Amino acid sequence: MGAPTPHRTDDWWRHAVIYQVYPRSFADGDGDGTGDLAGVRARLPHLAELGVDAVWFTPWYLSPLVDGGYDVADYRTIDPAFGTLAEAEKLIAEARELGIRTIVDIVPNHVSDQHPWFRAALAAGPGSPERDLFHFRPGRGEHGELPPNDWPSQFAGTTWTRVPDGEWYLHLFTPEQPDLNWAHPAVRQEHEDILRFWFERGVAGVRIDSAALLVKDPELADYEEGVDPAPFIDQDELHDIYRSWRAVADEYGGVFVGEVWLPDAERFARYLRPDELHTAFNFNFLTCPWDPERLRRSIDDTLAEHAPVGAPATWVLCNHDVTRTVTRYGREDTAFAFATKAFGTPTDLDLGTRRARAAALLTLALPGSVYLYQGEELGLPEADIPLDRIQDPMHFRSGGTDPGRDGCRVPLPWNADAPHAGFGSQGEPWLPQPSGWSAYARDRQSADPRSMLSLYRQALALRRTAPGFGDGPLTWLAAPDGVLAFARPHGLVCVVNLSDGPVPLPPYDGLLLASGSLDADGTLPADTAVWLRT
Repeated sequence: MGAPTPHRTDDWWRHAVIYQVYPRSFADGDGDGTGDLAGVRARLPHLAELGVDAVWFTPWYLSPLVDGGYDVADYRTIDPAFGTLAEAEKLIAEARELGIRTIVDIVPNHVSDQHPWFRAALAAGPGSPERDLFHFRPGRGEHGELPPNDWPSQFAGTTWTRVPDGEWYLHLFTPEQPDLNWAHPAVRQEHEDILRFWFERGVAGVRIDSAALLVKDPELADYEEGVDPAPFIDQDELHDIYRSWRAVADEYGGVFVGEVWLPDAERFARYLRPDELHTAFNFNFLTCPWDPERLRRSIDDTLAEHAPVGAPATWVLCNHDVTRTVTRYGREDTAFAFATKAFGTPTDLDLGTRRARAAALLTLALPGSVYLYQGEELGLPEADIPLDRIQDPMHFRSGGTDPGRDGCRVPLPWNADAPHAGFGSQGEPWLPQPSGWSAYARDRQSADPRSMLSLYRQALALRRTAPGFGDGPLTWLAAPDGVLAFARPHGLVCVVNLSDGPVPLPPYDGLLLASGSLDADGTLPADTAVWLRT
């Protein structure tokens, strides 16, 4: 990996390329059909060769896996399906030897219903101190038969479940994920202890799940459409929590990235003040359609909302919750929204792949850091999961209308000629790989200089070694309609053609990288991007 190049700052997270690992689907080291830490350790050379700075692991803790590990039963224990705590410590150390830092995922809004705290709360009964750690309430109606309020779920369905003694408990996600009461000091202390536990094991940072949902209006006021902030989102008391967390992180030199879905740019920026979170995911860009005006506005808005607090932007095209990029960009509607996913939506994968290649160069040239979801470097499409194999609770809680998120979580293909494309399973993987999955295998793409993997390797190598990339200023350049062109420091220029036909390139001294071949006359084809040196 080598030492950082001279133009980099010491704040590695301001310019890092961070690779997201969904452990269940990355690589299977013991052959049981589920990805695990042994599989990740064996594939660390792939991540080093790819050129990433850090790896973010979605939850690997003890969990019933009702919601892919985001229902945590014990934060200090690795789930046996993935390995052991000792193995996690080895993985953190081995990655660091390759120059790759580790980011873990903390889920502070809720725990599993199998967590000792919740089991004790159920056993203790109404009015007990154990129940104060959660949101237990009597119901409304003559006999308490109605839920305490009408808050909408982050998934489909109700947000309240009644227990046999008549009380109800709050869960913004599934009933198996009861929400914690963040007004209780024990909840705050426990999470600060959890942060220290993982920082002491060498992790460099923490991704905070559902970071704007922790604090609830104590009155549990009913939800009113259009009233911002909602009684369970973006409450002001959150900032005191994150200031306390920041003090813990600063003891260890750790960093935070928050999952913050907020429409209000000013309120979003509050989370990025110097004594709170270091970074937050940019979901406006992730959900943006393949449209030049919309993308430029998203980029401008993102940079503007980060500027007052001096935080770097984070750019992401895909993650474990959304439709894969090559599929989304190949559809008539190229935006992403949870409400618009549907079975059988037509996709032109050739078109989507061209656009995804161009989007990779666009994203990697923007100021700030970039998150890369596993399999994006292979150009994997969204997979159609047979109905009898779907596991995601979003599908079931929607009554079967939402295909869920399993289509972007299919086990990775490593070796084209191996069973299950080299994922490692002796039997069927936990999610089935589609027919033809081996065509995307890492070994096949490694040998093809025109593959998506080769493009990402070249792009990340340039981003690491060539001047002008990472955090810093961006200046828009005059360009034809449908074209995004901007300059970065040291004469670096990125041009992305989102129009319907070829366009001339501005004068340049050198072509650093192109997402596809230029036309014979040197013009830039549609849905193609280039990095130039001027």
